[in-house]
Amino acid sequence: MRRNLRLPKKVNETSQHDIKLELDVRCQKLIERRLLAAYPQTALFGEEGVAGVANAAWRWVVDPIDGTVNYSYGIPHACVSIALQRTRDGAPGAARPDTDWETMLGVVYDPFCDELWTATRGRAARLNGRVIRVSDRGRLSEAVISLGFGKGRAVLDHLLPVFTDLTHRVRKLRLMGAAALALTYVASGRFEAFVESGVRLWDIAAGGLILECAGGDFQHEAIAGEHRYTLNAHNGHFRRSLGRYLHRRNS
Repeated sequence: MRRNLRLPKKVNETSQHDIKLELDVRCQKLIERRLLAAYPQTALFGEEGVAGVANAAWRWVVDPIDGTVNYSYGIPHACVSIALQRTRDGAPGAARPDTDWETMLGVVYDPFCDELWTATRGRAARLNGRVIRVSDRGRLSEAVISLGFGKGRAVLDHLLPVFTDLTHRVRKLRLMGAAALALTYVASGRFEAFVESGVRLWDIAAGGLILECAGGDFQHEAIAGEHRYTLNAHNGHFRRSLGRYLHRRNS
């Protein structure tokens, strides 16, 4: 990612609010080869497809470049996100819904800031080896909130008034364009919360565990669409005050 940031990039697919790069596929293939060579009895489920043992009880959940639009425009705010999940009962995982899986390990790496977040379930989250914790700010008026805008028209139409409302209630709003990094920023105490509707599993699996292990609240609900979620991730103080914005969308 670092090496190719300023170079021309081959675009595989575009939509009004998204870009798919050939480099996304190439990065996932590299990650896939490394992980499945080391752990051949696992599956891999990622933004760019699936691989490995189809009915494995363990799977890697991979977003090879989270923040692709940023990256394709030469904005150095993007990351690699890798989570390791297992089925809750240890039985084969073929065709299981996401609720049957539990994230056990999460890794998010920002190659431009050289920041590596890691977490193992039941242990403290770390940034470059140092234990991290969420902030203790509990007032909206003091909070920095990250807001994610989904790609669908309905989500965008809903979030525009939410953006306007929250702007007058919080210290600052930030639209950064990389969900996994937004989650790790909440985990590190840089943001108080991250809210989005329509985010995909591979964007949030690793960062969600990192946030939980840093003492935060990773509140996510499945919505219509494959592996899509509404997300209210915060430092433990904003479940109700921010959740009501998402409830409006899904009611």
